Amino acid sequence: MNPILRNVLAVIAGIILGSIVNMGIITISGSIIPPPEGVDPTDMESLKASLHLFEPRHFIFPFLAHALGTLVGAFAAASIAANNKLKFALGIGAFFLIGGITNIIMLSSPIWFTLLDLVGAYIPMAWLGGKLAGGKKSS
Repeated sequence: MNPILRNVLAVIAGIILGSIVNMGIITISGSIIPPPEGVDPTDMESLKASLHLFEPRHFIFPFLAHALGTLVGAFAAASIAANNKLKFALGIGAFFLIGGITNIIMLSSPIWFTLLDLVGAYIPMAWLGGKLAGGKKSS
């Protein structure tokens, strides 16, 4: 297969698979740790209005969704990429980091979660996914 086509497919697969994992975890999170009374976690306005009711336990699954979604997406991209596997993994991490920044701006999460999420869930997990897929540091 043409390396350029393979690399394009790697990015698309990484974004799609990472997003599926992210949304899957978010979807099941409410059945494991129910949101505060009256909060609809699928409605952005409901979340904005009631984020002050959330306890630290309510942030476990969003963090896991962001971290594991990025890990899976980066692993997939690095596994499929024809070359520069670690760079493709980190590119997926950057993509999800931009999404995380956007989400935090829209929701105004607590500062401790903002820092944990932005520093721990994206680039480190992308690096790990790239390494697990056999990505080597390229010069």
